[in-house]
Amino acid sequence: MSDDDTKSNLPALTRQVNELVLAGSLQHAEEALSKAADEHGDYAVAEVLSTLPPQVTALHLAGFDGAKTSVATLLVPPKAWAESLAYMAATWPDDMIEDDPERIAENLFNHMHGVVYATDDEDRRHELLAEASSSDWGATAFAIVWSLAPKEILEVAGEINSRGPQPNIVTTSDSDIVPLAVDLARASEDGWQRSLLELFPEFRNTADLADVELPEDEDEAEEFPHRTTRELLYRLRKQVPSVRSTPKRSTRRSMGTDIFS
Repeated sequence: MSDDDTKSNLPALTRQVNELVLAGSLQHAEEALSKAADEHGDYAVAEVLSTLPPQVTALHLAGFDGAKTSVATLLVPPKAWAESLAYMAATWPDDMIEDDPERIAENLFNHMHGVVYATDDEDRRHELLAEASSSDWGATAFAIVWSLAPKEILEVAGEINSRGPQPNIVTTSDSDIVPLAVDLARASEDGWQRSLLELFPEFRNTADLADVELPEDEDEAEEFPHRTTRELLYRLRKQVPSVRSTPKRSTRRSMGTDIFS
């Protein structure tokens, strides 16, 4: 099939995927994308994913993490993924934010890890991380993940401040969050710093933050000033852009909530 034929099919495929996701048929949306990849190539799928409204992309990708295979996870363009991160907050139930914020943060980490490490392409990985951390909501999303291991993040900050973002940085913990933090610092120094200061808002810069030593006593360490996971989850909620300012708007209320109104 020619490039012109492929391009003429993209609007129809975009509408199809959009409608399937809004209907809750994520698996059928994946099947449509997979079929398009087989018939028209990965570029066509990436093009469709780049034209979906970010709230629809968020709803779609929220159904997948590192444990589930997803064509969208493999091929979502960095900019489209970055824009969708704000809308992830709309997929979280209010009662879960109150009762189990750490579980939401862990799910967000699984999602981010699944997208960033879906392939071995280091250039794509760095582009994903740089784009995702370039916005206010992106910095907050990373801070939500860092809030699961603030002590380890402080250790990483100290190591990066003294040695640079070396891939072999280790901490006293074997947390899976550490490699993601190091890769973010390697991909975008600005994004890394913004995410740190989002978690630790009392500090003016990361140089000061990197010199901080946490108390040995775990109870005292918990008193170290940083935003809690719950606080950051609500903070991201407030950063969700209104769909009224988004030209690629669905005529159907997509999430069953007024957060996009």
